[in-house]
Amino acid sequence: MTHSTGRRVTANLSLTLDGRYHGPGGPGDFAAFVPYVTTEVARDHMNRIWEDATTALLGRINAEGFMGYWPPVAEDENADPRDRGYAKWLVDTEKVVLSTTLTEAPWERTRVVNAPAAEVVTGLKATGEGDILVNSSASVIKPLLSADLLDRLYLMILPEIAGGGWRLFDDGLPATKWTLTHQRTGELGEIAMVYDRVR
Repeated sequence: MTHSTGRRVTANLSLTLDGRYHGPGGPGDFAAFVPYVTTEVARDHMNRIWEDATTALLGRINAEGFMGYWPPVAEDENADPRDRGYAKWLVDTEKVVLSTTLTEAPWERTRVVNAPAAEVVTGLKATGEGDILVNSSASVIKPLLSADLLDRLYLMILPEIAGGGWRLFDDGLPATKWTLTHQRTGELGEIAMVYDRVR
C-alpha cells in the first residue's frame, strides 16, 4: 500500500450553466467566459485556490498557455495584486506537467511526466506537503474524478449557456457526495463555490 501524507488534491475550473468548460467553437472558445474572469469574485476565488497549494498539476496545453501568459504578470507592478500573487505562485511553485509529447520541461521548477493522472497524483500524495492543485486542466480533472481522487473542487459557475463544447461531468462517474464550504455570488451573476469531498 502506498503511503499517503494526507495532502489534499484540489481542482479549479470555470463552467457554464450547461456544464461546459469551453464553447462550441472548440477547446479555444472561451467567449462566454471572458466577461467573468476579471470580476472581484473571480479574482478573490483565484487567490483562494492557490493559498494552500505547493504543487501545480497541469496538462500540456494549459501549461503552455499559462506559462506564456502569467510570468510577465508576476513582474507587472500595474497588475491587480491578486493576479500578481497568483502569477508569482505559479512561477515559483513546483509544477508537474502531464504530457505524451514533451520530453523536457521548457519552464523552471517543472517536470514533465508521461503517465496516467491517477498514478501521478498517488505518487505526489506519498511525499511532501501542501495541496496538489489541478489548475484548470479538465484533461487531468476528469480522470481524477473517475478515480475519486479529488478532495476539493473550486468551481466558478457562469450565467451563460454555451450550447456546445465539452462537459466536465461525464456520464459514468462514480457516485460521490460533496459539501459546500464556500459560496459567493458576483454582480454579473457568476458564482464562486468550493466543494469538499465527503469521505
